[in-house]
Amino acid sequence: MHKRMLIQAATALVALQFFAVPVFAAGSSSGGSDQTVTQCKKGEVWDKKKKKCVAPQEGMLDDDSIYDAGHALAMAGRYDEAISVLTLAANKQDPRILNYLGYSHRHSGRVTVGLGYYEEALRIDPNYTLVREYLGEAHLQIGDLAGAQQQLMEIEKRTGKGSREYGMLSEQIDHFMRS
Repeated sequence: MHKRMLIQAATALVALQFFAVPVFAAGSSSGGSDQTVTQCKKGEVWDKKKKKCVAPQEGMLDDDSIYDAGHALAMAGRYDEAISVLTLAANKQDPRILNYLGYSHRHSGRVTVGLGYYEEALRIDPNYTLVREYLGEAHLQIGDLAGAQQQLMEIEKRTGKGSREYGMLSEQIDHFMRS
């Protein structure tokens, strides 16, 4: 069991590189995700209008900026901060927000809470394959191989076997089965 957890943790760290690189390489529509992680101290986010770090408050940032900051914080491993920022979104039914709330809770050890956010995101957008990938990983965290395989099949139905999400979840399943 301990060996499996170490392998999953190492795999998650390797996978994190793949999640973070495209975001920063492609840039951000709001321009704030880089600054939130690189320039702002704990508890602050980049305000693109003010061009400085500020303490986030409800109604202060638009949902796209909240998503960008929450996503960047989650990818940087600052999960509790990501949760604090993401919960400020006006649209509580935005699948992107729900996805990274799920991701942040799951990586903070609250896998069951994360599962709930993923399921809600999929109820709103069943074709959101990144949620399906993360949901599959959550199933593996709780030892539910069948649940992970189900999500892999759902991703394949929507994008085929060539998508990044399919490849990442397939690799996680392979690692799980070998450990």
